[in-house]
Amino acid sequence: PPPQRPFLKEVGTHPGRLRIGLVTASPTEVEVQPDCLEAVQDAAKLCESLGHELHEINLTVDPAQITQAFVTVWATGVGWNIEMAAQQTGKEATPDKFEILTWALAELARQQTSSQYLAALTTLQRITRDLTIQMQPYDVVLTPTLPQAPAPLGSFVSPPENPLQGLLRAAEFVPFTVVCNITGVPAMSVPLFWNAEGLPIGTHFIARFGDEATLFQLAAQLEEARPWADKHPPLPQHA
Repeated sequence: PPPQRPFLKEVGTHPGRLRIGLVTASPTEVEVQPDCLEAVQDAAKLCESLGHELHEINLTVDPAQITQAFVTVWATGVGWNIEMAAQQTGKEATPDKFEILTWALAELARQQTSSQYLAALTTLQRITRDLTIQMQPYDVVLTPTLPQAPAPLGSFVSPPENPLQGLLRAAEFVPFTVVCNITGVPAMSVPLFWNAEGLPIGTHFIARFGDEATLFQLAAQLEEARPWADKHPPLPQHA
């Protein structure tokens, strides 16, 4: 259903006692680093102190299936966008006009068949139903935002000899957020925790489909309990 009122009115509204599912293991079996585990466990304790009910759960998916299907659908979208842009501008799409990874995905799209695309889409729809069933008993699911601390600039660059390297590296970096990309459920990442290096480590809250209101309510409650607006990571000093 559409929102009952503007989201701004949800800020400051008490969310009530929420039933929260706590996920600490990656659904794609990527190792979660200690900083990120500490952050999500700290967030769970904060939620309990605010009166919410926590239950440890796991989200189960087939890592190989989710990766293959997601890349197939994503590459198709990239190829379609490039073709549409070429038609609308009247300019030929050539490799020199695009980043290495973008062009590689477009090339992958040209090699795929329509049957492969529809099969991948069907796989993602099935995964969506499975994940929705797993998350349905909970008002909110709490996970790490990422399994690793923030990465330095350049960590996802694809070299010419391996144009898909950045994509594969990114897939390891986002096992929790991809759940929301696939299912379409609303989610938020909040900076409740900072590691020893002074970097923000996000914690990720996923709500039921169409229930953004609960996230706005919970975000306001969390920020009131642990304000973060005045916190900034240290920036390197250059001469």
